[in-house]
Amino acid sequence: MITVENLNYSVNGTQILHDVSVDLPKGGMTALIGPNGAGKSTLLSHVSRLLPLQTGRVRVDDLEIGHCASSDLARKLAILPQQVHFVTRLSVRELIRFGRYPHCKGRLGPKDHARVDAAIEAFGLEALSDRFLDTLSGGQRHKAHVAMTYAQDTDYLLLDEPLNNLDIAASRALMALLRDLADTQNKTIVIVLHDINFAAHYADHLVVMKDGQINCTGRPEDLVTTALLRDVFGTAANVEMVCNKPYVLP
Repeated sequence: MITVENLNYSVNGTQILHDVSVDLPKGGMTALIGPNGAGKSTLLSHVSRLLPLQTGRVRVDDLEIGHCASSDLARKLAILPQQVHFVTRLSVRELIRFGRYPHCKGRLGPKDHARVDAAIEAFGLEALSDRFLDTLSGGQRHKAHVAMTYAQDTDYLLLDEPLNNLDIAASRALMALLRDLADTQNKTIVIVLHDINFAAHYADHLVVMKDGQINCTGRPEDLVTTALLRDVFGTAANVEMVCNKPYVLP
């Protein structure tokens, strides 16, 4: 379980997170949702130690952020931030190999190469594995970065808006794959999403944020209502149940 206690964060006097306390359950998929500027990515960045703690505590199972070795955390938790930079003359396979660094410090052995091959296969990147990143579309590059995160072989995968630059078919395929990883490989997926319908359909648990605070947490079928859309997102929209999942009508 990931436990966040009394987390506050400010930038140049502007408060971004306000006394955030929340438990992210181990196992399954948890989606962080909320309007722009709600603090979703900032919260995820604190859990993944990409941002320094100002006040509060964050624990990942038995590891406490700021009091454990980064190498230990990197073998338990992998993060794909919203903005990623890439070296143009790097192939897809070479990129994915970086996911193995916490385990082998750049000296890949047979187990590491097998894990890289498994990531390439799982994400359907066989035809692109030897292509340079700068020859790919934005969506293809993004998929390669998610595969790198998977190759790290951690209990927790933290993904910040991984559907950016993906068309509807690629988005559905990626969410289905992440759902399968949670179900069949006991991965814990924590994901920031802007599309409420994707969150409601694939996630087991929602964390709803507004104005840097936790608004509510729970199951999608309990939380996604017209009242939530009005009060949190400031929009009037109808919600219908489709295949026992809430669906926001455009």
